[in-house]
Amino acid sequence: MDQAQMADIIEIEQLLARYAVGMTKDDIDTVIEVFTADGTYSAFGEEYALADFPRLVAAAPKGLFLVGPPEIDLDGDEATGTQPLCFVDQTNHDMRIGYYNDAYRRTDRGWRLATRSMTFLRRSGARDAGRPHDPDRPEPAAG
Repeated sequence: MDQAQMADIIEIEQLLARYAVGMTKDDIDTVIEVFTADGTYSAFGEEYALADFPRLVAAAPKGLFLVGPPEIDLDGDEATGTQPLCFVDQTNHDMRIGYYNDAYRRTDRGWRLATRSMTFLRRSGARDAGRPHDPDRPEPAAG
């Protein structure tokens, strides 16, 4: 790995750290800033556009987003990666665990998340994108 690739990896790692800290602090502006203008987040069987993020984050439980180091595969001005997550609910300290599958893109503002997709790891051994019928999650805006 050359120095330019190492610099890209560090920049993406810092981008993902800003996401985790932004979610932990309930700072929607920081969360939106780490995505491309056409960025999307997928969970609960739905894909959410950037315009949906304020409602989506407002409806999400609050707590600590503990993330592990991401696995990143660089390909020029694009990259993909996977990052483990352990979310600890602030109100009861229950945990949710899983991982994000990501696509990154270099922009004029630096590396940004183009897509982030959540997979939850269940006690049953199942891996899924969440409960489509979750009553607290907003529906994506009509696009």
